Amino acid sequence: MHKLTETRAAALPLPDRVRVKQVKLLSDNWYTLKTTRFDFLRSDGQWQTQDRETYDRGNGATILLYQRERRRVLLTRQFRYPAFVNGWQQLMVEAVAGLLDEADPVSCIRAEAEQEAGVHVRQPQALFEAYMSPGSVTERLSLFVAHYDAASKVSEGGGHIDEGEDIEVIEIPFTEALAMLERGEINDAKTVMLLQYAALHHLV
Repeated sequence: MHKLTETRAAALPLPDRVRVKQVKLLSDNWYTLKTTRFDFLRSDGQWQTQDRETYDRGNGATILLYQRERRRVLLTRQFRYPAFVNGWQQLMVEAVAGLLDEADPVSCIRAEAEQEAGVHVRQPQALFEAYMSPGSVTERLSLFVAHYDAASKVSEGGGHIDEGEDIEVIEIPFTEALAMLERGEINDAKTVMLLQYAALHHLV
């Protein structure tokens, strides 16, 4: 293929540096797994053919529920099979989260907070978006925080049995959540990010 100069290649918009040649569907059982062959224009001006697999499970949202007065956070504990087969022999401690499906991030996270934690979220504060595993998973996650109190509690939560959810709601001191981070007892990426944000911005 024709080689561009290094300066010209780096200046091109990214879509002009990708030429998709072939896409194959590998699985459409739960979510969508594809393998794609494409040419990528490297920064040195050379075109290189690459093969990559992408797992498309849709985008999602997550939220840290906190109570400033009592310095508490509301988290969940549940079984995660992929983590289990990779050596994690405990239930995962996580912030409330869920896939958007057809909803917008705010509507999604309000619904998930009620389903998983039994909390009605009045005013979720949007923080930022993050790609959780950009080397293979297409998911983009919208991160939120929200204050809750006794009046916010509308149910026991626990998720939906028909979706395979068996969620325990745990309310713990914020200092204990940070200690669990240090001990390696919380290692879910979205939850780590939210707890670190809360600490940096003195939310709790």
